[in-house]
Amino acid sequence: MTTSATIVQRLWNYCNVLRDDGMSYGDYVEQLTYLLFLKMDDEGASLLGKPSAIPADQSWRSLVARDGAELERHYRDTLLALGQGSGLIPVIFRKAENKIRDPAKLRRLIDLIDGETWIGLDIDVKGEIYEGLLEKNAQDTKSGAGQYFTPRPLIKAIVAVMRPAPGETLADPACGTGGFLLAAFDHIRAQPQPLDRDQEAHLRHQALTGWEIVDNTARLCVMNLYLHGIGAHGGSSPIHVGDSLAADPGQRFDVVLTNPPFGKKSSVTFINEAGEARREASVIVRDDFWASTSNKQLNFVQHIKTLLKIHGRAAVVVPDNVLFEGGAGETIRRRLLSECDVHTLLRLPTGIFYAQGVKANVLFFDKKPASPNPWTQQLWIYDLRTNQEFTLKQNPLARADLDEFVACYHPANRHERTATWSPAQPTGRWRAYSYEELLARDKVSLDLFWLRDESLEDSASLPEPDVLAAEIVQDLQAALAQFAAIAEDLTILDEVQR
Repeated sequence: MTTSATIVQRLWNYCNVLRDDGMSYGDYVEQLTYLLFLKMDDEGASLLGKPSAIPADQSWRSLVARDGAELERHYRDTLLALGQGSGLIPVIFRKAENKIRDPAKLRRLIDLIDGETWIGLDIDVKGEIYEGLLEKNAQDTKSGAGQYFTPRPLIKAIVAVMRPAPGETLADPACGTGGFLLAAFDHIRAQPQPLDRDQEAHLRHQALTGWEIVDNTARLCVMNLYLHGIGAHGGSSPIHVGDSLAADPGQRFDVVLTNPPFGKKSSVTFINEAGEARREASVIVRDDFWASTSNKQLNFVQHIKTLLKIHGRAAVVVPDNVLFEGGAGETIRRRLLSECDVHTLLRLPTGIFYAQGVKANVLFFDKKPASPNPWTQQLWIYDLRTNQEFTLKQNPLARADLDEFVACYHPANRHERTATWSPAQPTGRWRAYSYEELLARDKVSLDLFWLRDESLEDSASLPEPDVLAAEIVQDLQAALAQFAAIAEDLTILDEVQR
């Protein structure tokens, strides 16, 4: 077992003790985040002589020196104090509270962390440890933590074809725990030509920007970046806590990589004059948007277009409904195809996300300057869904499963692509559709499939019962989510009419 895996297992085993007190995996990782940060800050000061931004009475040493009820009270006060103000430290400790009510167990966790010299670990090892903890947290499907964890093999394949370069700026407007930002960071540092001092400083302190609306997830992201050496000494946090859709931030980026949250349409609850709770659809109206809608995923597509520099490039994970939904969806697809170069679509298989029932895709497009002619000429589609069976445990998605897509994408020069599908090769997963063909489709739908689904035609080739049952569950959950969104819209409409 590797060093990182050993430490992950040691830390995770202690979580089982705390779960007896009703603490969730997410709560545990949160407490680890606070304590690990304080421990490494202390090591930086004592072992490396680095100045600390943590006051002495809120430091790691102040925790180690206490016990019992005094320790629990001091820890609670420390979390409250460190969450004040602005900068990287307040982002990590924003709205922090102690979830470990038993002082003896808090003391045991402090001793467990104090027994390791974290500064002595290579940055990559520390990052692997925290990534391992986040992945274990994502596996706790009941907490919903999986919605913030995009499969790492998928992220690596997306970054491989997007090829972020030294000196470029990158953004993720729904960064979760920072998977895309870290993968881009690793890709840039792995260039054949070593980065010079200015490029390294730019990468660590200026290149990466993210937004995350959930406080708890934002702190996990900031800590994840910190453990990889990103933003550690820059003073300000690379992650903004808030709703990225609320307004145009004014910043523009070379690359946007993101997996926005799936789920219900936006709505707000308010109290009317009679004291009754009412809801209404939260339709986002922005001058830079092509259409106003309460569909969060469609709004993210529009927001990403805004965030890009001219000739900037984006890769965004979107649910199937973004490809075929009418009304605002059709308007947005028409404008996107015309004003941007929408060149690639990766149809993802089911069974790869911790959130069940997700049918998703990755849409790749480049922002272009104003032109009287449409920028999209061909949309190349890779179908990784039809006749593919993946599950989180028995057959998880691996990076090798995306090798053919990466090769077909031809990242060295995407204008030199070759289809693997033809009438003579009907099983090919890679083909192109012209702009005219897309416009001719009902509602300009991009929901395209061409491969024969063998499971529907050959009963002898049916998957194993457990795989088939999982597929049925995923389909039902996806359908239930769509019906829930419709029901919510109808409820909101009824409340408005009353």
